[in-house]
Amino acid sequence: MTSADNTVTVDIQDGMAVITIDRPEVRNAINASVLGRISRALDELADNDDAQIVIFTGAGDKAFVAGADINELAVRKPKDGLRAAMQGVYEKVEQFHKPTIAAVNGYAFGGGHELALACDIRIASTNAQFALPETSLGIMPAAGGTQRLARLVGVGRATEMILTSRRVKAQEALAMGLVTDVVEPEELMPKAKETARTILSKGPLATQLAKTVVRHGFDADHGTGILLERLAQAVLYSSAEKVEGTTAFLEKRTPDYRAAQRKDDDA
Repeated sequence: MTSADNTVTVDIQDGMAVITIDRPEVRNAINASVLGRISRALDELADNDDAQIVIFTGAGDKAFVAGADINELAVRKPKDGLRAAMQGVYEKVEQFHKPTIAAVNGYAFGGGHELALACDIRIASTNAQFALPETSLGIMPAAGGTQRLARLVGVGRATEMILTSRRVKAQEALAMGLVTDVVEPEELMPKAKETARTILSKGPLATQLAKTVVRHGFDADHGTGILLERLAQAVLYSSAEKVEGTTAFLEKRTPDYRAAQRKDDDA
């Protein structure tokens, strides 16, 4: 299944939905139209059982997303900052109940960097570069960049990147924990899909709850995080998915999690 509206495409195959930002003439810069399409795509994918994982990427080999559309930024007013449209969409990406992967092919600047930060996993090609250049424009990262980057790489590194607007190449991004893998450009999508297939082979409810506990437990105190962990595990212990996973292991066969998921849905 493939859908498109010229600036964003959604291609669903083998349990994976690949969302591609497709504005190569402006290095896939994000404008209001693109934000709206990403938001609608997530709404459509949320209840689509054919898509169990989402991969974000950019069209071409030069840019993932080179940032927000400067023509729109130039005319924004204080009320637009308070409305925070991009921040809202990226919150939806981060809180999406299915796993998300950013396949970063080239420039990931500004809003593009922040989109990658909102994903669960980031994989970069060797030509990827990351930057938050907003202070060069007299503004600041405000689509989650100040918060998510600090949590990933530490406050010191994040502050230095934001205040200097410097570009971080793929290998440095790997060393600081900003990305989990760096591969040659032609290997980027195969690697992203390989990672997706690995996740798809696991229990879908288990992966969704694990993602939720990691995300929400990180910002909570230790006791609250541990409590979330216990409660999520209790839910899994009551699931057909757990029965199928443990039975398949003991019987030395591949678990049929789709069948287990149907049982849980019907329970």
